[in-house]
Amino acid sequence: MRLFFKQHSLLLAVQTVQLVVILSIFWLDGFHDLRLFFYSAFLSFFILAIYLVYHYISHRKLYDRLKTPLTRLDDTFQLTDRAPLSVAFDKVLREQYVLYQSQLEFIEKQQEEHRKFMDQWVHQMKTPLSVIELTAQNLDEPDSSSIREETDRMKTGLNTVLYMARFKTIEQDFHIKHVELSKVVQEVNGENKRFYIRNQVYPKLVIEREGITVETDEKWLFFILSQLFNNAVKYSAGKSNSIVISIYEKEKEAVLEIKDFGIGIPDTDKLRIYHPFFTGENGRKYRESTGMGLYLVKETLNHLGHRLEMESEAGVGTTFRIIFSETQNLTTL
Repeated sequence: MRLFFKQHSLLLAVQTVQLVVILSIFWLDGFHDLRLFFYSAFLSFFILAIYLVYHYISHRKLYDRLKTPLTRLDDTFQLTDRAPLSVAFDKVLREQYVLYQSQLEFIEKQQEEHRKFMDQWVHQMKTPLSVIELTAQNLDEPDSSSIREETDRMKTGLNTVLYMARFKTIEQDFHIKHVELSKVVQEVNGENKRFYIRNQVYPKLVIEREGITVETDEKWLFFILSQLFNNAVKYSAGKSNSIVISIYEKEKEAVLEIKDFGIGIPDTDKLRIYHPFFTGENGRKYRESTGMGLYLVKETLNHLGHRLEMESEAGVGTTFRIIFSETQNLTTL
């Protein structure tokens, strides 16, 4: 109703001005019958009121639709009414929908091509890195270790790029199955063995009970743990020589905890550590930080239905906990 009166406010003003001008002409011409003036004004506004009531009734669905936001794109194809303005409005919406769909399909096609290109490029880059790594084994120290250190960094960066490219279609990439947590942790530790030795920070695995198994995607969980373990080691180097990885049950939920004794996270950065590309104070000290690791970890865990908790104190250390809910069929082998 408010939109209707707002649209016709100018018409009401013009009608009033027009009536005043006409009556003023008659008054100046010497015709001073006030009863006829009031009667003329009444008829004029009565006819205008009939028109406005008819216009509102015939376009009521259109006004209701204009003030109600769309909740689904399919609502675009709803027919308003048979009034000419409503028909034209429906036609514009349908044409806009078709244009939107065509542009969306084009963008999705471009993104899919970009994702495939990144997948192929990352895999192609891993081959020369492996060759460089094998060649470095035949070199003398410290050249051999230095080259392998750089290749490890490049592999970590390539894996991050690969998972970022796949993140757009993350739901399609999931393969949920029962996964034994201790087995995945040991695989991640084995993959990062040289990284631990190079930084002189070593993981200590504490298992409350063997065989704790959860429902998750093993490949994405491997990536998540790699990110958290690497962060724990990187920010502990030079301050502590160990991190503690614990697997236990709490209130019928499986918990995987990564605790380091490094530099910790400043209070000013805690609320933004999951923001994309946010590196914070620690990231400026460690130039390798991209600001995407924790963002990908948090978003992936949300998609998997797991929870992530963090506790940290600057200068003392940081603890991350991945919590697998009871509804994910926690079992014991």
